[in-house]
Amino acid sequence: MLDPGSFKDLVVSRGLKYHYYCSSPKSASKPYLLFLHGFPGSADDWRHQIVFFSAQGYGLVVPDMLGYGGTDKPAEVEAYRSSLINQDIVDILDEENTSSRLANYSQDRFIAFAFYAAGYFPPGLRFEDFAKEATQTLGYDDWGYWVFFSEDDAASVIRDHIDSFYSLGYSQDTRITITEWSPKGALRNWLESNSTTDFFISQDDYNRAKVDYLASGIGPSLNWYKDSKGIPEADYTIRKPVFFGGALRDYICIAALMRASFFKYAPNITFQDYDSGHWIMMQRPEEKNRDLLGWIESVVLPVP
Repeated sequence: MLDPGSFKDLVVSRGLKYHYYCSSPKSASKPYLLFLHGFPGSADDWRHQIVFFSAQGYGLVVPDMLGYGGTDKPAEVEAYRSSLINQDIVDILDEENTSSRLANYSQDRFIAFAFYAAGYFPPGLRFEDFAKEATQTLGYDDWGYWVFFSEDDAASVIRDHIDSFYSLGYSQDTRITITEWSPKGALRNWLESNSTTDFFISQDDYNRAKVDYLASGIGPSLNWYKDSKGIPEADYTIRKPVFFGGALRDYICIAALMRASFFKYAPNITFQDYDSGHWIMMQRPEEKNRDLLGWIESVVLPVP
């Protein structure tokens, strides 16, 4: 568990409070690293990376994203627009005097970008088109759970069946997600039948994550699935170095499919695959840390 004393709170320019982990670099030669978690997590998802990269001397900024953990949880879907969240993160970086759509809106603020499991989705990509193409390629409905997450009662269904939800989300055998998570209607059926399966994280981590997510209210975190607007097409391309870590046992964010957009939109791309489910930072922390450090020090920092 992360040291609560290393967290700060900041009210960003649009009046929302962000809760985030922060530590300063140990030397001027070490930049800040910004880690952003996804659904349904918190800054704690990056605990293995925080310990490792702090020991290497890097500065760290690791927020609970909007709708999660100790950060505010507005109910309005509009609050989760990528351009607004981008500015929230920039406000945090400004507060700390440091030098997702951050790659589009604020490339000048960063020297490189890394993605894990979930790849890069260009802003103009329609969900319906991507989901149809993925289904045709894979032979099964890979993105149907987005429909459930957008339904009015999704938060209450997840809350009332939280053990079913967490055991499937962190399942030991990730093949189960092909039939029980991904297709339209499957996740709702799994939850409402109170189904469970073995999970890979420790019981302590499981209990802490479950309690934290219940405390967050669940509903606000689903707003990320309901709303990228306002990004010029010229900014779709990421012109800085990019690292992508693919999860070979992730049957939702299929590594081969995730690679595709990088070829078009990230000319300076490094690929690395992992024998892991979706949660590479927790399932393969030593490999991930080693590879990310090696890329930073061999590709990113030597760039003038």
